[in-house]
Amino acid sequence: MHIRLIAVGDRQPSWVDAAFDDYVGRLPKQWRFILHTVPVAKRGRTDAAGAAIAEEQQKILAGLKPDENVVLLDEKGEHTTSREFATRLEAWLAAGRDLCFVIGGPDGVGMQVRGRADFCWSLSRLTLPHGMARVLFAEQLYRAWAIAKGHPYHRE
Repeated sequence: MHIRLIAVGDRQPSWVDAAFDDYVGRLPKQWRFILHTVPVAKRGRTDAAGAAIAEEQQKILAGLKPDENVVLLDEKGEHTTSREFATRLEAWLAAGRDLCFVIGGPDGVGMQVRGRADFCWSLSRLTLPHGMARVLFAEQLYRAWAIAKGHPYHRE
């Protein structure tokens, strides 16, 4: 089982990288977690975001494998509790398909990426900077594993 994250944005502040790496380092080794970054497409002052979204979309789609279960992280996605996410994650892992999470660019993702997603998940109703979303995703992935294993990290 492989779990990946494709994230638009190849340069993050050092605190984002440090926090993300800390949580990823706690994940089970058998998941073989990998981060793939996609550079943010250039946006001019007068350019519509559509061209940038299209460019980022092509790079995301090129990085997806046909048999992967794809989870799009999007502000318009479904809200879950940590326990509900843990249950979903267990079901995805039990299905035996590789799992790929996607965080789009500053203007979101194109309709083809949205259509390719098997599930659309919102981390929060708040608007989050992409670096913060990356850290929060990694923490929730670790928390879901902890919940499934009965680890004391998660408390209710």
